[in-house]
Amino acid sequence: MIPEHPHGTWEAAPATRWEDGYLSGNGRHGALAFGDPHDDRVIVTHHDLVRPDGGPLPLPPALAHQLPLLQDQLLAGDVTAAERFTDGRPLRRVPAFHPAFQVRFVRDDVVWRGYRRAVDFATGVCEARCGGWSSRVFVSRADDVVVRYVTGTRLDGEVSLDPRLSGVPGGLGVGRSVVLTPDGARLTLHCRYPESDLGYSGVTLALVEGGRVSVGGAGLRVTGASGLLLLTRVRRHVGELDTACEASALADVLEHAASIEAAYANLLSRHTALHRPAYERVTLDLAAPRHQRGLPGSELLAQPHSPALLERLFAAGRYHLLSSSGALPPRLTGLWTGEWDTAWSGAFTTDANLNLQTSSAVACALPETLDAHAALIQGQLAHWRDNARLIFGARGIVAPAHTDGESGHAYHYQRAYPMHLWTAGADWLLTPLLEQADASGERPAWLAAAVTELALFYEDFLTRTGPDGRIAIVPSYSPENRPVNASWGTVNATMDIAAARHALRTAAAWHPGPDGERWAALADRLPDYRVNEEGALAEWAWPGLADAYDHRHLSHLYPVWPHHDINPYDTPERAKAARRALELRGAENDSAHGHLHHALIAARLRDAPRVADCLRHVLTGDYFHAALMSAHYPRRDVYNADAAHTLPALVTEALLQSTPDRLVLLPALPADWRRGAVRGLRTRFGARVDLRWGGGRCTALVRPERDADVDLRTPAGGDGRLRLTAGEDHEITLRTR
Repeated sequence: MIPEHPHGTWEAAPATRWEDGYLSGNGRHGALAFGDPHDDRVIVTHHDLVRPDGGPLPLPPALAHQLPLLQDQLLAGDVTAAERFTDGRPLRRVPAFHPAFQVRFVRDDVVWRGYRRAVDFATGVCEARCGGWSSRVFVSRADDVVVRYVTGTRLDGEVSLDPRLSGVPGGLGVGRSVVLTPDGARLTLHCRYPESDLGYSGVTLALVEGGRVSVGGAGLRVTGASGLLLLTRVRRHVGELDTACEASALADVLEHAASIEAAYANLLSRHTALHRPAYERVTLDLAAPRHQRGLPGSELLAQPHSPALLERLFAAGRYHLLSSSGALPPRLTGLWTGEWDTAWSGAFTTDANLNLQTSSAVACALPETLDAHAALIQGQLAHWRDNARLIFGARGIVAPAHTDGESGHAYHYQRAYPMHLWTAGADWLLTPLLEQADASGERPAWLAAAVTELALFYEDFLTRTGPDGRIAIVPSYSPENRPVNASWGTVNATMDIAAARHALRTAAAWHPGPDGERWAALADRLPDYRVNEEGALAEWAWPGLADAYDHRHLSHLYPVWPHHDINPYDTPERAKAARRALELRGAENDSAHGHLHHALIAARLRDAPRVADCLRHVLTGDYFHAALMSAHYPRRDVYNADAAHTLPALVTEALLQSTPDRLVLLPALPADWRRGAVRGLRTRFGARVDLRWGGGRCTALVRPERDADVDLRTPAGGDGRLRLTAGEDHEITLRTR
């Protein structure tokens, strides 16, 4: 019932808030389980469910004809000129992600005895038990279906599909039906969005063992049953949906099992064959006391200094990241929500949030997340070309800062957030896929083409120069900040410089020959980073622009993380300036992503005390719900996956960092991680690494999949070269202090 440490969590009471419900998902469908033995509710979600907001979505603004004038004005010192670079349209937010409905089983009588609910990260099963009753829920990766299996000595109650969730629009058109079948029933729910021909439908196939079934007041009435198997799918569609065909497809996944118990076992077996190996590729053990490992999640969260809490959050973070990655990568809320009024539309924000959430995918061996990330990009490349052409008059691609998962057009902008000026997004979004290409040794053709398109954009866009004769990136934008003495749209934001340099050098490396030589030469003409009068790496490398330090974003440290352009080994003076910039940075509104972004950069700069301090802020700030999904702000304010999904990346960066030609062991190990082990981390030079440390020593087992010759960096100065041969394990023993 309670999964073995740390691969699950549990509670001694049902969830009363949807935010505390246990989560399961396959990257398409999601399930949020309350575990209430009287009103056993499961909220069903799907990545496709975004609410139309009236009419076709807009194109990006056609501003290319105004670009030369804007560039002239900014270079001449007009610090507010970019505020006029607009077509006058009002802000239009991206369409909002929303839940589908609840699948409810309301029972007539409940015996409250020995209640427990738990989620097993290794299987994705959310289970609740009470007085001989049990309810198990998972979302199958193999069959793309929400599976629910309820058992008990006598099950009396009503099953229904209920769309009544917080914020549901009053104009939502709803239709229901229940059709009895020889072994149960087919329940359908049709929902039509207000003033739209779009809608979505849910179909639940109910199989009942023992007892009797009849049509109830709102659904299926079950009397005297001993078992109940519910299979649910949801579809977004135009016009009507053939629900009989959908039900037939659901029946096909049963494979003529002899009983509903056997059917459940078959469904679970097919699912775990895909889910368990993915989840178990990487594990973390911080030698936590056994009694702490056995605590319910809510009690463990009240012990923020416990190593058991970090173990469980690491495991939960990988589980939730895997579960929300499939057709698309995780949204701001992962794959789950219990309300229609989801903050920031429950969409994808690409100027920090999505990138942070997926930042562990390479090192933590989750190619499923990277495949989903690639699917988002590939589905939007045509729109990215529109952004480049219409806004900048350029070939190539420009990514939007916000997307609902469908449209990739850059139309979400306003005076204080001129997102349409941001050109670094495509580089950041492509970065994890480039790192995966390093790790796997494979370069997908579509990715190589995207790298080329990004270089073409910079070739067309980077045509202006500053007084020093070097390229001036104009307009330029550092999300979501502004200089103290200028407006948001400026010149030479450090992030834009770093992104352009990385994109052009990557394209040059991937495409040797005249094109590559031209792109490399363009990269060499980009401006240097600037160190300000306080010794800090400046957020804008344009003379006269003053830094604003109290901000949640750390865009100017992009060359430190996610890239390695500035690091303590090759560029120690710039690394010193980056560390000074980190010291001066405030936390603004204490958003979880700001603290963890800060910590990731500190880890790259080998600043273990700062890593520990940022982590302390997150663990003591009441950011985590009982289900171990996180919130955006302290005191569990605004359901948001940033902290939950980013925390595994921070743990990994503190233990191991890699590039195609470097391995760094224990670069930022917090002092209170005295003993531990991690297994299965993936490097960018094609090896897997197991680490074990304690008592002042560390052993690293490096298992290369291809030959490599890399620079080795260790905490106690045992640096040198590491020559690896494919298939031959290499063990390294070193001092940690």
